[in-house]
Amino acid sequence: MISSDTHDSAYSWLRLAITVLIGMIGNVGMWAIVVILPAVQAEFGTGRADAALTYTMTMVGFALGNLLIGRAVDRYGITKALIGAALAVTASTGLAALSGSIMSLSLFQLVIGFGTAASFGPLIADISHWFMRRRGIAVAIAASGNYLSGAFWPLVLSGVLTDQGWRMVYFVLAGFTITIMIPLALLLRRQVPPDATASAETQSRLKARGVGFSPRTLQLLLGLAGIGCCVAMAMPQVHLVAYSEDLGFGTQAGAQMLSLMLMGGVVSRLISGLLADRLGGLMTLLIGSSLQCTALFLYLPFDSLFALYGVSLIFGLAQGGIVPSYAIIVREYMPAREAGARVGFVIMATIVGKALGGWMSGWIYDLTGSYQAAFLNGIGWNFVNIAIIGMILYSSRHLRKGTAAA
Repeated sequence: MISSDTHDSAYSWLRLAITVLIGMIGNVGMWAIVVILPAVQAEFGTGRADAALTYTMTMVGFALGNLLIGRAVDRYGITKALIGAALAVTASTGLAALSGSIMSLSLFQLVIGFGTAASFGPLIADISHWFMRRRGIAVAIAASGNYLSGAFWPLVLSGVLTDQGWRMVYFVLAGFTITIMIPLALLLRRQVPPDATASAETQSRLKARGVGFSPRTLQLLLGLAGIGCCVAMAMPQVHLVAYSEDLGFGTQAGAQMLSLMLMGGVVSRLISGLLADRLGGLMTLLIGSSLQCTALFLYLPFDSLFALYGVSLIFGLAQGGIVPSYAIIVREYMPAREAGARVGFVIMATIVGKALGGWMSGWIYDLTGSYQAAFLNGIGWNFVNIAIIGMILYSSRHLRKGTAAA
């Protein structure tokens, strides 16, 4: 089998469909904690920052999982990683439902986040090996599994939460994860042929010469940029349900806003994937980050129910393509054999940003009694991201012009 039979093949698209389904189910742990956050705060009698610690610990685990499981996928393959993660998530979700304090719940959330990570960065890195010409849209579609999960599960879980409480929500998730994830993981046992990997290596080496940074330096810059954009992204994603309740609109309205935002994010990811296949990952990332910053400004003057639905949709449409763009950049400029580890590192940085942003926004709320300053904080971090990506893009274009002139 030659590489052209592997990349962008009929099997590649079938594998992508399975990947999206796994992402929809495997990422539920990341969104469940957002839905139950107000109920957890009320039951344990904590402040908003302490309650947000549960989300922060989820994202810390998610960040570590993207890095460590990404490395494991490079060595052992995605199937073993997904099965191990499913077992870990099932056990920790069941135990989290029995938590007697905010601290014990936070510790279990750390493990839930770690296992959930297998269904994001490592899964994206895996599918990127099966595409060449259409890698941008393939990565975007794969990453959409996370947002489809966020659009679907909050609506389902909010009903269970209202009727039976947050603990039953977690018992349901534990049973669902073990039943569905392992059979789906077994469908991804096929490996990429060595000649296809060699072909991808050649392509990435050629592109790496035109960016002006070593792979290590570029990876670190992307990591810093990822922290900046995702501190900003976390403000509405993590606190929208709580913000809705504070304004008197209720948890269910907040869950609907979140679902609308994430459905907009799916559309944004697909459009960004198409753009990345034409413009490249760097330009696509800069466009997405600039649009996200603009959308964040809209939360400052508008706080009516109808306006928040609209602004949340606009925010989703603006920012959905940002995180997948990092994976596309890594695959464009870095070695294919190290895709799991390098994609995992950059995704880890974006998740660290979300964890920091989720906690920081709660802390600012506790200090000020309002989310206005938290939105401004996110906007500031977003400008940091834009500056870094703009510098990388300028360097790569300047280098290409110099080479052409020579």
